[in-house]
Amino acid sequence: MADNQSAKSHNSSDEIDLGQLFQLIGRVFNAIFRFVLRVFLYLKKNIFILIGLVVIGLAIGYGLNRIVSKRLKTEVIVKPQLESKNYLYDVIEEIQSNIGAKDTVFFNTIGIDNIDFSGLEISVNRVVEEGATETDMQYLELLQSFENTDAIADIVRAELENKSSFNHRITIYYKNRTFGEVFAQKMMDYINSNTYFDEVLVISRNNAKSRIEQNQTLLKQVDEIITNYTNNLASKNNQASSDRIILDNQEQVNIADLFQYKNILIRDIETKKLELVEQTKPISVINFGKPQEVQKSFFGKNVVLIPLLLIGLFFMFSAFRYLDKKSLEIQ
Repeated sequence: MADNQSAKSHNSSDEIDLGQLFQLIGRVFNAIFRFVLRVFLYLKKNIFILIGLVVIGLAIGYGLNRIVSKRLKTEVIVKPQLESKNYLYDVIEEIQSNIGAKDTVFFNTIGIDNIDFSGLEISVNRVVEEGATETDMQYLELLQSFENTDAIADIVRAELENKSSFNHRITIYYKNRTFGEVFAQKMMDYINSNTYFDEVLVISRNNAKSRIEQNQTLLKQVDEIITNYTNNLASKNNQASSDRIILDNQEQVNIADLFQYKNILIRDIETKKLELVEQTKPISVINFGKPQEVQKSFFGKNVVLIPLLLIGLFFMFSAFRYLDKKSLEIQ
């Protein structure tokens, strides 16, 4: 009997708990519905005011875009030579500091008179490049299989420097197109006017020319040895041939190693010729871009920003008025 009463009271308690839960859920949905309804009524009541603010904001934003001059930029893609990357970043920071300080004396010394600081800015950043291709990796693996000679060491070093010395983008912002073009050219001339790197470039180019001449001499000697070996092999075709060459000092040289050494000399000559082409200035200019208009993001334009600002101010004013009304009721 006691057990039946206990079970009935337990079931009754569960029914009461479920009833309270459903009532709570109902009150939550009612509260959400009332909130949505109040927002709808608020927007309905102030719809003409909001539309008017949007129209006024669009008109003001359009007018500002017509009045305010567009900002232009010039992008210069460069490649630092002879470990001049740190110098590049330091000199760009120096120029930007002088722009911020509006130091006309500094710019006069580099040939820029009547400088227009309005919207003027200069920056530099690394150009993001794709990773090494499969062909590059195969080439590096092939180099590793060669003997540890000075020529191979130079080639590997040049390849590693080429992969680690990324291209960089110098961006110059300005408002006056004519002034901006002159300013960009003057800045590149100033960046490449470092006397230390000029001297290093002269030495490096002379070394490259000397290396090319030496390699061409060695290449000629290797060709002569290979030619003599071929002639001797043709004249003794009825005898057992050997893949080794006996020099005057009785030292034997493998013919395969000789061809490999020839390829190394050819590759080193090609590398040095490329250095002569690239290393003409401390900062080589890969592409000197033309002036272009700075493209702003959608929400950064005045046509969109001004209406949003006016609507935001209206909502803030409405919230303040509502809180003020409630505070008077409490008092």
